[in-house]
Amino acid sequence: MELVYDYPLYRPPSESQSLIFQVTLGCSFNKCSFCNMYRTKAYSERSIDEIDKEIDLMANYYPETKRIFLADGDALNLETIKLIHILSTIRKKFNHLERISSYSMPKNLLEKSHDELESLKKAGLDMVYLGIESGNNTVLKKVTKGATSKMIVDSCKKAKDTGFILSCMIILGLGGKNYSKVHAEDTAKIINEIEPDYIGALTLYMEPGVEKEFYTKFKEPFIPLDDLDILDELNRLINGISVSYKLIFRANHASNVYSIGGTLPKDKQDILQKIGYLKEHPELLKPKMLRRF
Repeated sequence: MELVYDYPLYRPPSESQSLIFQVTLGCSFNKCSFCNMYRTKAYSERSIDEIDKEIDLMANYYPETKRIFLADGDALNLETIKLIHILSTIRKKFNHLERISSYSMPKNLLEKSHDELESLKKAGLDMVYLGIESGNNTVLKKVTKGATSKMIVDSCKKAKDTGFILSCMIILGLGGKNYSKVHAEDTAKIINEIEPDYIGALTLYMEPGVEKEFYTKFKEPFIPLDDLDILDELNRLINGISVSYKLIFRANHASNVYSIGGTLPKDKQDILQKIGYLKEHPELLKPKMLRRF
């Protein structure tokens, strides 16, 4: 049985087997020029009564559920007391649960106090997914991310200090050819500083719904990267990531030119060698018609 979802419905690739509860609809910011995910619906927050009824229903149908994802774009925008109720109710109803997770924007984490975040962790929130997109402030401003690199670092460190598992996303090609070098280098720097548990690399894919807006907000000619440029940028990014702990890296999103992944720093040289091999054999790259954001 499936809940009556308000589509479109999105979740991270790693939540493909998770039960999803839409506790908010849309995105409270919804101005990132590269993102078309929630442009068709206005942000709203669902009532506790509706959510409670869905939790009861799904607990009866799927009592063995192990993972739950709270949608839509930024469930952490909810008032802390409301989130605590939702999390506590889920934990009471699902006895085999291993993880509850949600998307978060930097502002969601920054607007909550450390005590509030600790209360959410105690109530059952285990993991947050946050879009870094880029570590370069010029690129962040040009794509109207709504956050600076400092805000991103501060919010991520806040999440890590609370004990959340942190999975961050970055977007290859986001700065075009003019900013490719600084985009990759500054993004690697911010990853080194944040020390997330997971990094997912997507590749910019211009959807028709936001293409004009993206080019207008960029405020200068945007020169997109071709596939070999993307591999060069990925190479620069991986070279720049220097961590001493176990960082799981994945570039296996539907937008990527090829599925590449590994655990850093252990697999760093293997990943770099793979990138080099793909540059020599572009026929192995995914056809553009099969890519999507």
